[in-house]
Amino acid sequence: MSTLNDDVNWDSWPVEDYLAENYRELHPSDAAVIAHHSAVYRRFAPGSLACSVEFGAGPNLYPLMLAGAASRRIDAVEAGKANVAYLSRQLDGGPDASWLPFHALCRRLNPGLPADPAQALSRVRVVHQDVRALPPGGYDLASMNFVAEGVTEDFDEFRDFCRLFVRSVVPGGWLVAAFMENMPTYRIGPASRWPGSWTTCGAPRSN
Repeated sequence: MSTLNDDVNWDSWPVEDYLAENYRELHPSDAAVIAHHSAVYRRFAPGSLACSVEFGAGPNLYPLMLAGAASRRIDAVEAGKANVAYLSRQLDGGPDASWLPFHALCRRLNPGLPADPAQALSRVRVVHQDVRALPPGGYDLASMNFVAEGVTEDFDEFRDFCRLFVRSVVPGGWLVAAFMENMPTYRIGPASRWPGSWTTCGAPRSN
């Protein structure tokens, strides 16, 4: 039987293990995503987007930083309590030093981004909510990074998440996303196991 999104206790997501394995240093794969997404965000004048959404934000700060120049408000929509708590701490107290290289690259590729990482995140609002509850057409731009393929083992459910992502923007709105091609079921830390979908999406995409 495939593991579905609702079969998983997302409140118990091991944030610190996940950050240690993925975001305590800037990896080439994330640098490639930042380069791709920056090319999209450079198309917008500072503050020209009323509101954007990070669709399933997790504890990843760099997509939120990337939107910091273009969007007047950024909703970081996240269902898991541990991720919400981490995001809230980062916004209230300033980002961990490990995020500084990510911000430096974001700003080098998009000089419109504020020089202060905390200021780059100042327009972010953490929304503790399942992304499936988002109303359609609520945002000028939606961003999703490694979410749909990392929350279910069922390909139909993966496609449903992608449809909801697309529908979250206004007609003619913008989409920017990165997918992990052939995402397997994966482990974080010594014991926890999480679902993955074997997608063939490949490289980052934008519309």
